[in-house]
Amino acid sequence: MLLNNLQMQVPISTESPIRYQEEYYTMNHSSCSNQERKTGLPQNIPPEVQACMSENGGMEGLAELVMSPEDIAKNSELFKALADPFRIKILSLLSIQPLCVCVIREFLQISDTRLSYHLKKLSSLNLISGNPQGNWIIYTITDRGNLALSLCIDHLTLDETD
Repeated sequence: MLLNNLQMQVPISTESPIRYQEEYYTMNHSSCSNQERKTGLPQNIPPEVQACMSENGGMEGLAELVMSPEDIAKNSELFKALADPFRIKILSLLSIQPLCVCVIREFLQISDTRLSYHLKKLSSLNLISGNPQGNWIIYTITDRGNLALSLCIDHLTLDETD
């Protein structure tokens, strides 16, 4: 799959960024040189990049090795979930010990509805699990949840060393 003649349509709005008119800007990569069109590689790239590109089969090989659109979508959902401070706090709490909804709600000082939304989002991504015990649901962090939380903690460690 060569990426030559790639066209992107980007909506342009003269009003608000939310409302788009039916105007589109077309960006056509027709400015590529003949050499780029033949090989799929720009002419002036650093030698070390060119060597790796050749080893990987050029642009076509790179396209085959890059993460699949499905995996990108799954990872995007995961990182969207981790972008919410309440969800990171929930994962952090559950990494300490299993907890019931009432303790999590009290700690976070949020409504039942809002907490339910966050718990459902974390559960749907298999970051936490809820185990019914009588009238209670006890939430625990999953292995995947621990791994996701470690990304957050590693990020903090990286900031300190920079």
